[in-house]
Amino acid sequence: SYGPQVHAEVLGDAVSAACTCAVDEHKLRVAGQPSIERHEAAPEGSLGFHATFEVYPDVVLGDVKALAIERAQCTVGDAEVDKTIDVLRKQRVTWDEVARPAQDEDRVTIDFVGTLDGVAFDGGTAADFQFVLGQGRMLADFETGTRGASAGEVRDFPVAFPADYSAAELAGKTAQFKVTLKKVEAPRLPDLDEAFAKALGVADGSVEKMRAEVRANLEREVAQRLRARVKGAVMDSLAKIATLDVPGALVAAESEALVERAQADMKSRGIDPKNIPIPPDAFKDQAERRVRLGLIVSEIVKANDLKAKPDQIRKQIEEFAASYENPGEVVRYYFSDRTRLAEVEGIVLEQNVVDWALANAQVSDKALSLDELMSSN
Repeated sequence: SYGPQVHAEVLGDAVSAACTCAVDEHKLRVAGQPSIERHEAAPEGSLGFHATFEVYPDVVLGDVKALAIERAQCTVGDAEVDKTIDVLRKQRVTWDEVARPAQDEDRVTIDFVGTLDGVAFDGGTAADFQFVLGQGRMLADFETGTRGASAGEVRDFPVAFPADYSAAELAGKTAQFKVTLKKVEAPRLPDLDEAFAKALGVADGSVEKMRAEVRANLEREVAQRLRARVKGAVMDSLAKIATLDVPGALVAAESEALVERAQADMKSRGIDPKNIPIPPDAFKDQAERRVRLGLIVSEIVKANDLKAKPDQIRKQIEEFAASYENPGEVVRYYFSDRTRLAEVEGIVLEQNVVDWALANAQVSDKALSLDELMSSN
């Protein structure tokens, strides 16, 4: 019989409708799903229930003019372009064997055996092992012991492992290493010529065109990193002057979304999420921060009419598309997908809030070198 099921569905619809009416009547903004319990003391012939739920909080903002915000700046000039091209050249390095002592930037090929109190330890022996001197890949004592050796030379020297070394059995101890240097190779960087330009995707091999493309890509990357850094500084500042109670239901929902995103990322890398279970509260702090900032941003947008305009959304999408081979296709893709479009709108809203804060707060500029900017998170 379907009678009980139909009866339950009708009751559920009635309760939902009554709850919605009560919420509308009191002009409440419900955060999350309400918890509904039957009210047993209701008069006969009537249905009574208790609905418990959280509501969106009132966000009280302090004086934005009292905020001190540091705005990072970085200039892209010829020196920065040259440095970037040098990095690209080093990524395409070739090696020439040389008959001289090993020095920094050389690649050495070695055999080694490491011992503790005369006994070889796990992971301390290797043959035909290669590394580049001066890059910090090996422990400092190991590099010092190898530097200056020539092919065919055998050296014995102590290596002190730091107290926080990853292998507990070696941490804080000093081992003895016997190293046989088999080959020394000097780096040879490609010339800045037509072949190099073509290797970087410049069809006609024009070095000037290559430099222009490197500059454009570098300027785009620098602009994105500067925006991200300034946005972080603004959001941290706004969070300090805003007072609100963050609804637990929203934090729980956001935390769940972050877990699902992490699991999807694992799957995309060929990792089964079941093999690396994520604790339920792993993203709780991050989720609470995201919800808090989302509520603050929404309040500022509403109070200052900072809605994302269509031309802003299009400009942002065109900026995303600029680094792709077929920008037009990327633009069409975004405009054909409501979810992607909503994500871009959210980015523009946040940028509008950042611009508003910078226009009203006390802003100081801080110059960063390219290395400082690129090494920051």
